[in-house]
Amino acid sequence: MIKSLSVILFHQRLPFCSMAKGKLSRIFYFTHCNCRYAMPLPSISLLYVCQSWEKTVDCYSPGQGLMPASFKVRTVPLDGSNEAFEEVLDPDFGESAIGRVAPVDSGLWWIILLRAYGKLTGDYALQDRVDVQTGIRLILKLCLTDGFDMFPSLLVTDGSCMIDRRMGIHGHPLEIQALFYSALRCSREMLIVNDATKNLVAAVTNRLSALSFHMREYYWVDMKKINEIYRYKTEEYSTDAVNKFNIYPEQIPSWLVDWISEEGGYFIGNLQPAHMDFRFFTLGNLWSIVSSLGTTRQNTGILNLIEAKWDDIIGQMPLKICYPALEGEEWRIITGCDPKNTPWSYHNGGSWPALLWQFTLACIKMGRPDLAQKAVDSAENRISVDRWPEYYDTRNGRFIGKQSRLMQTWTIAGFLTSKMLLENPEKASLLFWEEDFELLQNCVCMLSKTGRRKCSRFAARSQVLV
Repeated sequence: MIKSLSVILFHQRLPFCSMAKGKLSRIFYFTHCNCRYAMPLPSISLLYVCQSWEKTVDCYSPGQGLMPASFKVRTVPLDGSNEAFEEVLDPDFGESAIGRVAPVDSGLWWIILLRAYGKLTGDYALQDRVDVQTGIRLILKLCLTDGFDMFPSLLVTDGSCMIDRRMGIHGHPLEIQALFYSALRCSREMLIVNDATKNLVAAVTNRLSALSFHMREYYWVDMKKINEIYRYKTEEYSTDAVNKFNIYPEQIPSWLVDWISEEGGYFIGNLQPAHMDFRFFTLGNLWSIVSSLGTTRQNTGILNLIEAKWDDIIGQMPLKICYPALEGEEWRIITGCDPKNTPWSYHNGGSWPALLWQFTLACIKMGRPDLAQKAVDSAENRISVDRWPEYYDTRNGRFIGKQSRLMQTWTIAGFLTSKMLLENPEKASLLFWEEDFELLQNCVCMLSKTGRRKCSRFAARSQVLV
């Protein structure tokens, strides 16, 4: 299975790219950057068909728009014959997954990959197909459904993204929000606007506006912000509260005080009432740069932090999926003593070369290809000799992971795509987004019309636009 978006770029250099675009769509694969999944794009209608598939756990079924977590290929008799057979895809919506967790990010990646395919091949007819437009709408309606949440970020369970095992990311994890924002921006470009979709397009625009403000204002931390949190007052019952999420200063971990650099900053891993997860999650931060979820200043700050903490985040093999690892009692309680996510292994601080192409893309966007080249050179020294492992273990990524599979296509594709992007940086501009200032001008808050105080967004606008 081809296992990363990098395959799209990689395919641009293969002979079959001279084939008719219709044929190209038959060999292009849907892939999810958690990279567990692959799906033939010719059957994009499969997303629509799959909604009628039986997908239940204990007699309960999720809503339409959920993308399968993975596919198994089964061979079945053709029309009852014992001699003729055909291969069919058997989708898994999470009912067979470890922990029975639905893959929230797979539908978001599907939309992102759909846009990337059009940008890189010029085959925009594909995204205009009725079944494809239906698929986009189903995913968006599932994500935009009203619920009890007070925030524009998506609420998910643990294990619903690339980190697919219990790692304490339930709630509003950064990775999901960054992919959600990217998928919304893709959908805004690709949706055909008519009487049936105009309300959905408006809802997408409103959500983008609210989400960008929420993430930039409340998820971002640097030295200045951490010092502000350190001096927070708590139990503020007021619309004018500064500490809106009632964060206790004692939550600031001791490692962070000495680790955060003067020049940089990053988006924290999670935010909920009375809880901030200060871990650095690489995929979410990189995709915040790629999608312009962060401001120019924030995006530059993320790369500055990575450069300052190179040994921690890049190490001997790029890149750490998160930093730092959960250890001791914290590991026991949060992971449930998961033997696969031991400290500095797998999703608990392991190093994943498949993230290299996203780092390269972010660096090129921010005018820092030198950082990407340095990381690629570091990987090139040993990754092929090690036979393209899935992930590496130890604090500096020195050992091949204890359960790491070898000859991984997403590791190979991620490395080759990084090399290709550095050789042809103009390709990168097809995959990232610039700031959309129109979004920042939109605010659906109606507080000012009800006689209450004005929306707090306007008071913080100088921070959000910087």
